[in-house]
Amino acid sequence: MAKKLKTESIDFLFEAILCLKNKEECYTFFEDICTINELLSLTQRFEVAKMLREQKTYLEIAEKTGASTATISRVNRSLNYGNDGYDMVFERMQKK
Repeated sequence: MAKKLKTESIDFLFEAILCLKNKEECYTFFEDICTINELLSLTQRFEVAKMLREQKTYLEIAEKTGASTATISRVNRSLNYGNDGYDMVFERMQKK
C-alpha cells in the first residue's frame, strides 16, 4: 500500500474489518459504515475485476455491470499494474 495511505486511521478500520466473522456481520457493518452508493460502487468494481479476469470485453462488462469505461479501465490498470490485491482475493475465494 502506498505510504500516504498507510495511516493509523486506516489500520484501525482494517482491524475492525478483520474482526467480522461472517457475511451477516459484514452486511451489518458495511451498511452502517458505507452509503448504499459507496457499497454499490465497491461491488461494481469487484464484479468488473472478476469479468476482466474472465477476458470479457469492455462492452460486455459495461452492459452487465453498468460501469463506465473509465471505471473498467481503472480496474484493469489495478489488475495489471497494482498491488495484486484482486488476484490474492480471487485465488483465496477459488480455494474455498
